[in-house]
Amino acid sequence: MTKGDANDPKGLIYESYRIEGIDTSQCRTIFLDWALSLPVEQETGTTIRALLAHYGPDAPDHPMTAVLNEGLVSMAAPRRRGGWRSRARN
Repeated sequence: MTKGDANDPKGLIYESYRIEGIDTSQCRTIFLDWALSLPVEQETGTTIRALLAHYGPDAPDHPMTAVLNEGLVSMAAPRRRGGWRSRARN
């Protein structure tokens, strides 16, 4: 995996692993920006797994590794749709 590849178009995850002293909240912000930069048709779960396979073994205690794992868990949790879609039609 290289900076700016299909799994990390802007190189955000790549760079986050290189920032000395980065914390979890900063990684969450980067993760959100990364997720928003993916093409709509790209399967996010598969992409996160690929990033974890690439970066996780060498950096198991890095905050971005934890955030990527959180991303997998939160994707598996069912989400309620809000707004007008959740209201019953009369």
